[in-house]
Amino acid sequence: MNLSTEAPPKARVEMTPIMDVVFLLLVFFIYAFMTMTVQRGIKVELPKAEGVVSTQQNVRIVLTAENELLMDGRTPMSMEALADSAALRCETLDLPVIISADRHAQVGIALELMAALRAKGISKVTYQVEKAK
Repeated sequence: MNLSTEAPPKARVEMTPIMDVVFLLLVFFIYAFMTMTVQRGIKVELPKAEGVVSTQQNVRIVLTAENELLMDGRTPMSMEALADSAALRCETLDLPVIISADRHAQVGIALELMAALRAKGISKVTYQVEKAK
């Protein structure tokens, strides 16, 4: 029997376990969202040749099998707009240009692209290749 005259302590709501559960739910939903997003990329079948592996930052131009020109995997651009954009990036950031051309793309367009880039003053232009086995 309790003979004290003090009032019993009031109930408390502990926030730590609630915050742990909320954090775990947040992590779960972020992970679920990231796995549901579709990773879009351009499939390019590169020609095979000997090459040097480059790890530095660069400006990447993709020439698809349908002869579309894309800069950094974005929407198709005209050759003039692409050359202007690449020249601006190369001038301000001093980056080389790497052209990823599909093996089924027309050679003439690839050469015209390289000539347009050189005309804009870009001297560091190379083609990406797949290592020969």
